[in-house]
Amino acid sequence: MTEAIRIDTTTAAAPVQVLPPINIEDEGNASLLEVVRLAFGSLTTNKMRSLLTMLGVIIGVMAVTALLSLGAGVNSMVTNEFKAMGTNTVYVQPNFGRRAAQLAEGVVPVLTMADAEAIAALNLPVTALAPMSNVSAKVVAPAASSNATLTGTTPDYQIISNLKLASGSFISLDQVRSAAPVIVLGANLKTTLFGSGEAVGQTVRAKDTSLRVIGVLAVQGGLGSVDDAGIVPITLLQQRLGGTRSPDGNSYTVGAVMMTARSPADFPTIEARVSTLLRERHHLKADGSDDDFAVQNLASILQQASSVLNTLTIFLGAIAGISLLVGGIGIMNIMLVSVTERTREIGLRKAVGARASDILVQFIVEALVISVTGGLIGLALGALITLGVSATKVLTASVTPGAALLAVGFSLAVGLFFGIYPAQRAARLNPIDALRYE
Repeated sequence: MTEAIRIDTTTAAAPVQVLPPINIEDEGNASLLEVVRLAFGSLTTNKMRSLLTMLGVIIGVMAVTALLSLGAGVNSMVTNEFKAMGTNTVYVQPNFGRRAAQLAEGVVPVLTMADAEAIAALNLPVTALAPMSNVSAKVVAPAASSNATLTGTTPDYQIISNLKLASGSFISLDQVRSAAPVIVLGANLKTTLFGSGEAVGQTVRAKDTSLRVIGVLAVQGGLGSVDDAGIVPITLLQQRLGGTRSPDGNSYTVGAVMMTARSPADFPTIEARVSTLLRERHHLKADGSDDDFAVQNLASILQQASSVLNTLTIFLGAIAGISLLVGGIGIMNIMLVSVTERTREIGLRKAVGARASDILVQFIVEALVISVTGGLIGLALGALITLGVSATKVLTASVTPGAALLAVGFSLAVGLFFGIYPAQRAARLNPIDALRYE
């Protein structure tokens, strides 16, 4: 007899666990740290390609950093040199801007000793005034010789040019009046002619004229240095060392008249009075339209020089910045290639829950990592170039915080700008199409 199969219905069926539905409206985001980690992982997978992608940014940031730093160094050097010369200095000299046109007309703009004496007679608010002229000559000592610039001037030239004596004395007013055959040697010229020996009291020759050395200047250095020059009484230079007669033959020409104003506030007064005087003496129009002279103060010259240098530095920095744009285009190209290569990966990530914003952030972070890393490498190389130039002692420069922030900030902006389009393209991929991509 067949035994019936009995089903025990006394045991209750196990409850079925029902999972809550996926909330597709949830806006949860992946961890930014995780996104950065994935970005670095993607870049280190293709090290050579990543390095080549960074190259444009590296070169651009390096050039921008070096040029801005060296430009600032040049500006600082010029400013210091002008300050050392004394920013209260006023120059009166022939109008070189009009010289070419006037030469064509047979007119040579000149200043004369008579002009300098008339300026001195104005009793201007100055602490020193000195006419000066230069000639080139071969200076011969018993054991050596050297080509040098001889500057003819008066005692006030020492005050105006802030010259210090290493030994001996400077030319005196009596020596100027008598056209005494004496000379004060610049530091380098003294070393060339006499080495480490004593120069004061020795005799040198220039243009067949014997000159007694009465002093040696301390090393001056910098812009307009007289280290390689010799200083003689201006009357001696005019009468025996190649001075030039004025067009009327009644005086000698001078290269410039230098003055030290008591205060920068006196510049307008000095310039106005000197200009009026010279227009009357040279029979020129009162409106200054045909001035054959120029009156300038060193402070305004410094301001003009600084403006030119700043403009040049910005211009060179902008040219260097073009390579940053080229680097940005390279970043965009490589990121587009990366999107294409990782289409299936993007589709898989979207299929398991990654949102478009996650993909967008990941690719933007990758672009920023490339640009910022390249920017930091370029900044380091630019700093090394700056330090290398400074080590030569030709120029003292350093990377300023402003230059560093500008260079790195620009590289960051380039990475962000050129990384957005590839990131948006990746974020918009349809996961189904992406998974089918071969």
